[in-house]
Amino acid sequence: MMSVATISHEVNTRQHSALQVVRAALERAAEYDRIQPEAWICRAPEAQVLQQARQVDQRIARGESLPLAGVPIAVKDNIDVAGLETTAGCPAFAYRPQSSAPVIDLLTGAGGIVLGKTNLDQFATGLVGMRSPYGSLGCVFNREFVSGGSSSGSAVVVAAGVVPLALGSDTAGSGRVPAAFNHLVGFKPTRGRWSSRGLVPACRSLDCISLLTHNAADASLVDSVLRQFDRHDPYARRMPPAPHPLGPAFRVGVPSPAQLRDLSMADQRCYRAALLRLSALGGAAREVDVAPLFEAARLLYGGPWVAERTAAVADLLSSNPGAIHPIVRAIVQAGSGITGVETFRGLYALQAYARSAEQLWEQIDVLVLPTTPTIYRRTELNAEPIALNAHLGLYTNFVNLLDMSAVAVPAGFRDDATGAGITLIGPAWADEVLLALADRYLERKPLAEIPPLDLRPRDERHRLAVVGAHLAGQPLHWQLSSREARFVQRARTAACYRLYAMTVENPARPALICADAGGNHIEVEIYELSTEAFGSFTAQVTAPLAIGSIVLEDGSTIHGFVAEPRALKGAREITAFGGWRAYLASAEDRG
Repeated sequence: MMSVATISHEVNTRQHSALQVVRAALERAAEYDRIQPEAWICRAPEAQVLQQARQVDQRIARGESLPLAGVPIAVKDNIDVAGLETTAGCPAFAYRPQSSAPVIDLLTGAGGIVLGKTNLDQFATGLVGMRSPYGSLGCVFNREFVSGGSSSGSAVVVAAGVVPLALGSDTAGSGRVPAAFNHLVGFKPTRGRWSSRGLVPACRSLDCISLLTHNAADASLVDSVLRQFDRHDPYARRMPPAPHPLGPAFRVGVPSPAQLRDLSMADQRCYRAALLRLSALGGAAREVDVAPLFEAARLLYGGPWVAERTAAVADLLSSNPGAIHPIVRAIVQAGSGITGVETFRGLYALQAYARSAEQLWEQIDVLVLPTTPTIYRRTELNAEPIALNAHLGLYTNFVNLLDMSAVAVPAGFRDDATGAGITLIGPAWADEVLLALADRYLERKPLAEIPPLDLRPRDERHRLAVVGAHLAGQPLHWQLSSREARFVQRARTAACYRLYAMTVENPARPALICADAGGNHIEVEIYELSTEAFGSFTAQVTAPLAIGSIVLEDGSTIHGFVAEPRALKGAREITAFGGWRAYLASAEDRG
């Protein structure tokens, strides 16, 4: 995979055409889809992508010089791209924006070409890549381990070599944690440096769009395109003059051994090696007190900022709470009871921590911390989803709260082939200083031999259509989510089915019957499961329901719920409603 700078140079000098570059990227995407198709939520139509590439080539032929000429780009699916749905990882929330986020317009105006939208922890609430109905993701070098999140899909498609850059977002480490696990650079700019209009908010006052690349020079190039003040974004900030670059000798802040908490042995080894690397560049280590930073971090999920997450999804939480991933829902619901008094107390506490943090920069030029203390297997996260996720944010959660800039860079690999990283942290507006240091750090001798991608064949996948109590938000949906079922799409059956509300089932559920007459299209949701998961799910289905084959509106056949004739005893026909959700909504309206 060529770098952003190399692609741009070769397209601008007409050594390659943008069309050639994009066709190659589409081929790589199709090839990697066989390994982790969950990386993408949707892709732009191929004809549209190729036409955009032709337009870039036409601009080059007219004599334009474009800083991102022909560069394929992936975009986290909480950032608006005109014509593509924005889901934020929640099908019930999805909408189709009429205009793109300003950062997208700037990238495409500079010659970049958006290939599609990538998966994420729903509503950017998570650091693991495991909280999405569109499927969970694994580290590209060992898929038994989490990919990191919430910018999971963006990290995976860059690390797998599908695209050279991807946009993520970062509130608590969402652009830095997946960078560490997948051996990438994760640039979290100063809040307000780039426009955040068109970004679905997680915590509106803290969010920023972030960047994942293979090297710091590419991140700097993209930053030069995006650092434009957006007068229409109330959280945009005007850039002050750039700070002075670091001299040949600079001060590196490190925690005391007592404050360097919970690091695995492998992460300790990588962290020490990274500090030696910085020392060789002129960095002198100085122990500093980072306790106020950790205290501030607790406010993000243990203080009033949880209410800001609640505000971001309040309408959906009120109207359709079951549509929200159960772990995400548990987090955002907790903010509903936070009072104004608690909010002001949190603000006062944060201000005190911010003053302590300011004093750090009188002692040091850059703070260097591990990006994460460790990594976890996906099975471990399934068993303990909240505590382990929180642990991964130990060294990242405070950065946006305390208005800092940060660049996550690789620091080597653990014995299990997963990536470990460090983060270079500075005050607001130290972005260019940090990127320059990251570039120097990465340009020295190779950090480590990069392991091969984990290209083991995926388990065979089976698609299943559900029609009632297993729909997202319904009482039995957990039987799918606990098996890591991947949401594929909403669909309708062929017009030969009748739907009945059974009277003897608890929880309430429908019976779907293929009929000779009087049928209708019935709404279903389609999920994808591994062979093992499909088998264990099917084993739980009891009479009078069964898993059989149903015909969809497009004529294809799929596994789905069917019913025995005895299911209709005493049942009410609800075919006219066209689906279980519409029937339930009607029942609520009646009473």
